[in-house]
Amino acid sequence: MAWLAYAVCALVWGSTYFGIALGIQSFTPFGMVATRYLSAGVLALLLARLRGETLPLRRDLPHLMLQGLLLLGISNALVTWAEGRVPSGLTAVLCSTTPFFYALLSREGMSWRSLAGLAVGFSGVAILTWKPGQGLALSPLGFSAILLATFLWAFGTLYARKRVQGHSLLGNVGVQMLTGGVFGLLMTGFTGGFLHAPLTTKAALAVAFLTIFGSLITQTAFNYLARVWPPTKMSTYAFLNPVVAVLLGSVFLREPFTPRVMLGMLVILAGVALVQFPARRPVEPCSAE
Repeated sequence: MAWLAYAVCALVWGSTYFGIALGIQSFTPFGMVATRYLSAGVLALLLARLRGETLPLRRDLPHLMLQGLLLLGISNALVTWAEGRVPSGLTAVLCSTTPFFYALLSREGMSWRSLAGLAVGFSGVAILTWKPGQGLALSPLGFSAILLATFLWAFGTLYARKRVQGHSLLGNVGVQMLTGGVFGLLMTGFTGGFLHAPLTTKAALAVAFLTIFGSLITQTAFNYLARVWPPTKMSTYAFLNPVVAVLLGSVFLREPFTPRVMLGMLVILAGVALVQFPARRPVEPCSAE
């Protein structure tokens, strides 16, 4: 079950960057957040009711709401906004730095290998985002928004992992998504409403995909995975997200896939691997009896 949840997070969330790139052609960032998470939150609570799940614990509600605000209301909106300035494939590559923030915030297994991995990973980000003689190859604001989003995602996940005690999986997801959706709804009044362009069929289908697959199904899988696997193991789904996103972006959106992009992506993934995969300890020989 855990490996299935891991595969869903790796593959489906990798494709959501493509979906966001299509959706923002019509939706504003907070309009998309409000639409997908209010809809998905209601569906999650209805499914929880149909499955006979217990309600989320009252003491868990503030923690679930804070997690929903950080992950879905703010972090997701930042990524959505950034995709208007950064290609979807590169957005996914930058978001793959999330495991570094898990390592820094949780302090689990920090060693010289972890520190080396952080240095290698951020050098990959520099390769990806910096052009010699030209400065940042990406929008500085978009780049900063993505890194802030990844930090908030890691912080919110670790915060809830330590404090949420109840096991109402869909109920917990519903509370998180409704919180993120309500925040997005409130913010639409200050950020241009729901749409910035006429609603196209392509954008509507993209947001429907994000609601069902990217939100309801994958957020549930992520919550389950965060509960049963340690952060260092769980967060490695981010390794595969860029591969899916870059391929979809280059094939369908004609986003550039240059040798520099490939090199930066490989260096980032190498750094993440150093952080996440511990070195094998030598097997001590058995003493003769």
